[in-house]
This record gives sequence, C-alpha cells and structure tokens, in this order.
Amino acid sequence: MLQKINSSAFRGNGPIKILYPGLVLGEGDTGLGSIGRIDHATFKGRHHIAMHPHVNDEILSYFRTGKVQHRDSEGFQETIGGGRMMLMKAGKFFQHEEDIDSTAEPHEGLQIFIRPGEKDLKPQVIFHDLDKLYSDQQWRLLASPATDAAFQFSSRTWIYDNRLAAGTSAGLPAFPAEQLTGLLYVYQGAITVNSDIHLRKQEGLIFRDEGFEVKTASGSELVLFLTDEQAPIYKVGMYSGNQFS
Repeated sequence: MLQKINSSAFRGNGPIKILYPGLVLGEGDTGLGSIGRIDHATFKGRHHIAMHPHVNDEILSYFRTGKVQHRDSEGFQETIGGGRMMLMKAGKFFQHEEDIDSTAEPHEGLQIFIRPGEKDLKPQVIFHDLDKLYSDQQWRLLASPATDAAFQFSSRTWIYDNRLAAGTSAGLPAFPAEQLTGLLYVYQGAITVNSDIHLRKQEGLIFRDEGFEVKTASGSELVLFLTDEQAPIYKVGMYSGNQFS
C-alpha cells in the first residue's frame, strides 16, 4: 500500500503547519501507529512561545536552521537548533517554553509528537549534538526503541534522515523489524518514487508492505518514520493522542 500525503493535508495558517498523518487513511485515528502528529515550523524574527504543558507525549525537536532557547519544568535551559537536538519525554506532566531568534536566518524545523509505549512515564529531557548537520547519501538513525540511536523512544518507533544530492537516488534502509509501517516525509526539495509518484516539500508517503526507490533531480532532504502498528502505545497524549477520542 502506498498513500500520498499532499501538502493540503496540513492544518494551520500561521508559522506552524500541523500534520495528523492518520487522517489521510480514514481509519478512525488521527495518528499513524505511534506517530501522533508532525509540526513543520517556519519562523522569521523573534518569537516567544509561553510556558505550556505536555502530558504523555514524546516530542523530538528536529530544527535545521535558527536557534531556540528552551526552558522547562525539569530545570533545563538549553539552546537547540541545527546540530543540537532535543527529545522531551513528557510522561505524566511536563511544561516548557521557547524563545525563537530567527533574525540572522529563518528558523525552520519539525516538532515530532510520538505516542509513548505506556501512560504516565517519568518526565525526561535528552539533548544530543550530531556529529554533522546532514547525513549525505545515507540513512542516519536518529531515534529508536533501542540504545543504538541518539534518542530512545518508549514505543516501537524509528526515525531516520537523509540528504540526497541532485541527480541521485536511494532505496529504503534495512528495516529493524518485520511488518513495520512507514512514512517518508519530504522536508526540503522534491523526489519521485517508483517513477510515477511525485512528492515535493511538505508532502509524504505512507507505505505498508512496499519497497521502492527514491530519485531526485534537484536534491532533497528526507525524514523517514517507521512504526509498529501492532505494538502497545498510549493514544491519549495531549498532542500525540487520537483527536477523535
């Protein structure tokens, strides 16, 4: 199964565009397995996002440009962005605020809301500095349920990224388990899948039991999500939960 996600599937008219990936499938869940929600943010200038709560969400901040000053109820105060990433495991209750300074360059990135494996886990905040900003021509594992990645989710969820140069192609990475559902997201640029599916920035492809090749004429930055739809998850997180429930 291959299901395209058009850019029109995003909600919101401001600097944050919100994708509930399950809506395109019409299966009664706004999420896709453990992938609850994906926010694509683009800010210019200075912005303050006031202190606000999260409950039972695991949020990976994948910011490519710009800087964000993060403060939270666990006592952390850090600058993230570019090669410095953050995973907030909200658990039972967690609050944070952000100051965005995009005066030197626009701030753009993803906030990825993953459903936890169980309810009310202990809050935790993890920071990680990437060895390099981009992973060129190969899939880089950023987060997984195991300790073989920079960040560890409590659910069976994997996230990779890859930057393809113009005129190149790539297959999918070796999957860490069988019967996983995937979501391929075009963060920048444009790609063609199997010669007949064309995807541009802020579009994606949900796939089950399918392999394919990706080609790009002009270059592209890709984010790949894998989820085990049969594994236990908590679907009532504040932002990651099923919005139909």
